[in-house]
Amino acid sequence: MAAPSLTPSAAAHARPSPPRGTAPAPPGGRLAKSLRRNLTAHGFLIGAVVCFAVFSWYPMIREFLLAFQKTEDGRVTWVGLHNLTTVYHDPAFWQAWRNTLLFTVLALLLGFAVPFATAIVINEFRHGQGYLRLLVYLPVMLPPVASVLLFKYLYDPGYGLLNEVFRVLHLPEQQWLQDPDLSMLSVVIASTWMNMGGAALIYLAALQGIPGELYEAAELDGAGLFRKIWHVTIPQTRLILSLMMLMQIIATMQVFVEPFLLTGGAGPEGSTTTVVYLIYQYAFNFNNYGAAAALGLLLLVVLAGFSAVYVKLSRNDNE
Repeated sequence: MAAPSLTPSAAAHARPSPPRGTAPAPPGGRLAKSLRRNLTAHGFLIGAVVCFAVFSWYPMIREFLLAFQKTEDGRVTWVGLHNLTTVYHDPAFWQAWRNTLLFTVLALLLGFAVPFATAIVINEFRHGQGYLRLLVYLPVMLPPVASVLLFKYLYDPGYGLLNEVFRVLHLPEQQWLQDPDLSMLSVVIASTWMNMGGAALIYLAALQGIPGELYEAAELDGAGLFRKIWHVTIPQTRLILSLMMLMQIIATMQVFVEPFLLTGGAGPEGSTTTVVYLIYQYAFNFNNYGAAAALGLLLLVVLAGFSAVYVKLSRNDNE
């Protein structure tokens, strides 16, 4: 028996009609609905942009303009490169750069190696890593003034703890902050202790991402601790090490708080005068904002050069 079939007229009546109200929304309606849905996200984004514009971009533009201007009796005049010339011929200019470079080198030797070594030691512990991380990061949570007061007590030539230890060991006592040869090293040690916690935790996170099979293979090949660090740990964390080195160079070349609070800024015979402290002197002691802006612009160019070299080297490694 043949299956019943529908005639065209019957098929047309049997086909369900589309429900009302399903017509595609106009493009403008979809855009308005999307904007309403993302209004909160756009609000946060606009707020962040406004904050950056007011507190970051505008000061940078203002500093760039001040570097080529002179303000006197409320009148602003364009002086071109005069501010740069004034800064360049200042006797403290080269001393500040030498001290800043010395601080950067010492901070890389101590502040770069010590956090990495600390992270390696913490990573070897099977238990109690949380307490060790807290202990390492605790100095970062302390106010800088409290940390500086602690080190001022340690460095005190009369009753300081370091000289007390030297007396027990029958070693000559030192004038840690009063000796031009020791003042910068003393500032570097204090700065390393105050700021190493964040870097140590970043290194520790990178170490915990290294596959354990690599260390097991190195042990099977007879590698000791230092060979495993050299052939496994450092190559596996090379990217984060290079990035942290760049960030530390940028941070140490802008050092101000530690020498300002420990030695008053200049230190004995100007031994701790840094570029940023010289900028501070121009702006707030000499009221020469043009020279301060010019020196700040020069520091910006130097740091941008370091960043450009890092980007170039990183690009060559990736290729």
